[in-house]
Amino acid sequence: MRFNTYILLFFSVTMLLNCSGTRHIPERDLLYIGHTIDIEKGEESKKTRKNIKAELDGLIRPKPNKSILGMRPSIIFYNIFPEVKKDSGFKYWVKYKLGKEPVLMSKVDLEYNRKVIQNYVENKGFFNAESKADSTRYGKKAKANYTVKLHNQYHIKSVVFPTDSMLLSKEINKLQEESFLKVGKPYDLDIIKNERARIDAHLKERGFYYFNENYLLVQVDSTVANHEVDLIVNIKNDIPEKAKIQYSINNIFVYPSFNLGRDTIATRKMDTLKYRDLAIIDNKTVFKPLIFEKTLLFKKGDLYNRTTHNLSLNRLITLGTFKFVKNEFKETDSVNNQLDVYYYLTPLPKKSIQVETLAKTNSANYSGTELNINWSNRNTFMGAELLKISAFAGLEVQISGLNKGFNVYRFGGEASLIWPRFISPFNMSSGSAYVPNTKASIGYEYQLRTQLYSLKTLNSSFGYIWKENERKEHNLNIVNIAYTSSNNVSDLYKEQIAVNPSLQRVIDRQFILGTTYSYAYTNTMIKNKTNNIYFRGAIDLSGNSTSLLLGANDSDNPKAILGVPFSQYSKLEFEFRHYYNFGNETTLASRFIVGAGMPYGNSDELPFIKQFFIGGTNSIRAFRARSIGPGTFNSAELTNTFLPDQSGDLKLEFSTELRAKIYKMVKGAVFLDAGNIWLLNEDADKPGAKFSGQFLDELAVGTGVGLRFDFNFLILRTDIAFPLRKPYLPKGDRWVLDDINFGSGTWRKENLIFNLAIGYPF
Repeated sequence: MRFNTYILLFFSVTMLLNCSGTRHIPERDLLYIGHTIDIEKGEESKKTRKNIKAELDGLIRPKPNKSILGMRPSIIFYNIFPEVKKDSGFKYWVKYKLGKEPVLMSKVDLEYNRKVIQNYVENKGFFNAESKADSTRYGKKAKANYTVKLHNQYHIKSVVFPTDSMLLSKEINKLQEESFLKVGKPYDLDIIKNERARIDAHLKERGFYYFNENYLLVQVDSTVANHEVDLIVNIKNDIPEKAKIQYSINNIFVYPSFNLGRDTIATRKMDTLKYRDLAIIDNKTVFKPLIFEKTLLFKKGDLYNRTTHNLSLNRLITLGTFKFVKNEFKETDSVNNQLDVYYYLTPLPKKSIQVETLAKTNSANYSGTELNINWSNRNTFMGAELLKISAFAGLEVQISGLNKGFNVYRFGGEASLIWPRFISPFNMSSGSAYVPNTKASIGYEYQLRTQLYSLKTLNSSFGYIWKENERKEHNLNIVNIAYTSSNNVSDLYKEQIAVNPSLQRVIDRQFILGTTYSYAYTNTMIKNKTNNIYFRGAIDLSGNSTSLLLGANDSDNPKAILGVPFSQYSKLEFEFRHYYNFGNETTLASRFIVGAGMPYGNSDELPFIKQFFIGGTNSIRAFRARSIGPGTFNSAELTNTFLPDQSGDLKLEFSTELRAKIYKMVKGAVFLDAGNIWLLNEDADKPGAKFSGQFLDELAVGTGVGLRFDFNFLILRTDIAFPLRKPYLPKGDRWVLDDINFGSGTWRKENLIFNLAIGYPF
């Protein structure tokens, strides 16, 4: 027994030595395992030393091979195959994808890194700093050691801006109050560079088209006092005369059908159409002049500014009509200090057809596929209008859950027309980088739920979509109409209605005539940011104007349009998400949702399609879709129901999920979900469903783990979750932590929920 233990120990030690990565290191070289930076304590604060060390750590090159518990598996994979002749295949993948070449000490330039360190600390105001570089050997491994003495950091004593009478100097002098250079602050070269960029950006807004930040010189005088500097902002003497001049806009030329491979300016100076401040050169007369007046923000006589320059280009691009957008500014020959503006636009093909196949999942645990056919006309009425006609057909099945076996077949179509401007009796305009859109749409969908019923839905809307900037978007539907009716109701479904009468609402005819508005804010497109957020607020109003016209105020005797009682309600919903990025592709993502809907006047309840549901793959994953609530109501009391009507007027939901990269395209997650729905009024058929001050004690809570497989074109998500708290249990017994037993087949069958979905839950 002892002999076997020694043998096992011997092989374990041998493997560990091999995993250290030093086995194949050349005889006269060493494996580089990293560096240390020692910043000796001086008069500077501990926080300053810590921040400088963190910055310096990121500047040292090269980076060593990654180590896991002292082992370097990337080197092991690299050495498995000594020679790989092909640039593809399994051996290549192991050696160069899983493996990494050992980083050798001979590749480390100690003196270069020392100079990098010295340069950095001097740029931070430590002009008298000292730095040294050395190395330490550990057998076949070595580490670089850097030592820094910072001494005293220099601070800003005064800042002097140009004071001469030149127009350029006067404009720069106006910027003193908002300067990044503050008396008393430490000297920092990066802040000086940012100040030059700030001044240049301001001058570009004031007509100085040819100015460049390199024309500014910030002189540093370190002899004025002990560890202090004077900063003198100057304009270089040899800058071009054009850089000193303010320019205004003269003529504006637009080439709407310019061909980059065929046309030149000379060949296109024909058939010029004068339209207010624009000269439209287009012998094909492809676009109406109005579209360019609405899109381009420069007007004749305007002072040049970079913001209007960039906004106009962005607006042309976001029209969605042009493949290439090019812009030039040229000095006007006949008038001094003026620029002619040229826009060269290459249109996309006017008409296109697209066929796509989708894999999809929804919050009700249904997964399936869908075929879409989309036809587009990008310039329908010569005003860059986008006409889209689409048709779709799809199949959805529930892999696991109460509705397993009841497949859903869907087909339908939609026609929409988008105008790249506000269509309104009022004078509405937008000066953002995004052209505002007016959208009208009409659509039809037929949905067949096998063995149950079919639904026909006709919807139409007219409204506006506009973005203030890349972060803020508004969506206002002035008119939003939806009509739903059913047929082919099966005997099986009628039997379920007898058990649960509220299921009748699913197949009742519904008519919605109202207005919706939503606002969304996000900064999630900003990369390398520690905190990212997303917010969306929406309001849905229906039937209010109609109620005033028809005098509807009695839900027991509702007014009807074309024989169908119209719905009257108000609904609010807010969603907030926060993403805390730890780095190394690790993120803590959290979401909070609150919603409320109130029927009144012509209605005594919200339309079924407007009610709140909870549970499922994108909600509380430890519970099946629509299987929680309202409140403490227990749907299990409804015998054999396969489609529980667990919907509500109020919703509260919270989720948090820690996401981390495991390997290459695989990410893991640990999550916690909580929430519930409630009714505003008592329902005799649903005891415990009404909202009360005890709502926090009625939250469902679940947790679980999951994997996300990122295939670039889609993210496949698998989650396994189980409940921690069941709101429908008696008070005092709702926490079920003591019941958790992964070894019990009965417990697993009743509690473990597997979710298969596409995309992140939020």
